[in-house]
Amino acid sequence: MYDLPVHLWFSITRLGGAGLTLPLALAIALWLVLGYSGRLALSWLVIVGAAAGLVTLTKLAFLGWGVGIREWDFTGVSGHAMLSTAVYPVALFLTLSRARPSWRVAGVVVGLAAGLAVGLSRVVLSAHSPSEAVAGCIVGALAAIVFVWWAWDAKPTTLSAVPVAVSLLMLAAAMHDVRVPTQYWITHIALHLSGRDRPYIRARWKAGNPAPRSVPAAPMGHSAALASPFA
Repeated sequence: MYDLPVHLWFSITRLGGAGLTLPLALAIALWLVLGYSGRLALSWLVIVGAAAGLVTLTKLAFLGWGVGIREWDFTGVSGHAMLSTAVYPVALFLTLSRARPSWRVAGVVVGLAAGLAVGLSRVVLSAHSPSEAVAGCIVGALAAIVFVWWAWDAKPTTLSAVPVAVSLLMLAAAMHDVRVPTQYWITHIALHLSGRDRPYIRARWKAGNPAPRSVPAAPMGHSAALASPFA
């Protein structure tokens, strides 16, 4: 499985990008409002928002203060793994809302498998350590399972599988390669809150050397630091 061509791993990893999964999460909320209730849609947004908040906090803690677990090579929960493992099971669950329970369970399992594949791709592409990818999959799976458990007995009103499936597929196709600079934004916030000029970097942190608080002025200013390839 690890022998897949690199371009396929990149295609898999893009399924977990915020440019795709966040619009899908919002589309799920919209369909919940139309087919179920505003309360259920709000529950979904709160659950996935809490999971995203946890990811952000762990990344801020490392980039700004060097908080992580060296023994596990852990510098923050993988956002790609979390979002894909949270969003795809719920998207399939919503699509199969009028199907038999066994089909609904199967849809959730397939969605979880898709999230696991994204998490694996992050490790294969050296974007995250195994512990970070596993943490992302666990947080995302918990978010999806909690919502599915909460919404299992809810009865859709006018919701039909065809428009839900078509709209989600069209959105996925349109947003598949959209890039959102979430790492840049998180790094910028971490530097602002911590008062540092440069973020912590995995290699230096693993070696026990803290990031310098200041660096000589460079033509690109903060941009050079923010563009560093953090995991």
